[in-house]
Amino acid sequence: MTRNVPALFLALLLVVGGGFGPRAGAADLGATPALSVATLDGGRFELAEHRGQWVVVNFWATWCPPCIKEIPDLTDFDARRDDARVIGLAFEEIEESELRAFLEKHPAGYPIAHVDPYEPLADFAAPRGLPMTYLIDPQGRVARKFLGPVTGKDLDAAIAAADDDG
Repeated sequence: MTRNVPALFLALLLVVGGGFGPRAGAADLGATPALSVATLDGGRFELAEHRGQWVVVNFWATWCPPCIKEIPDLTDFDARRDDARVIGLAFEEIEESELRAFLEKHPAGYPIAHVDPYEPLADFAAPRGLPMTYLIDPQGRVARKFLGPVTGKDLDAAIAAADDDG
């Protein structure tokens, strides 16, 4: 594994919740973020193409035990809900070959994209900890944010609560 001191420092900041502060354009509740990323399977994930569906945007890393524990549950959630999609964003400094090898051992049944922690996404603030999950409603707005592990049951409840409110 190739890690350098800045990457380890970044990992420590993320684990203890320091991370980076919010910035303009960060995906706050009610915001309509844009997301367009290349996935490891050679495709693209365009958030705008999933209007009409719930979308789970999950920031994670291979060194994060709670993140690894989420993968099977998020895979199950994605498979059993026709009205929802999951996108995993590997937020760490890692070689693509290492990420692919990790996913061979811990397969995800949903698309995965690699996000450089030194160049975070424009509409999503760098996570203050991992895992960090955004639930995007069918209109493309941030309905809920989860810092820490999330389960399919948590997501089902958040969707049901939002449907009851809407």
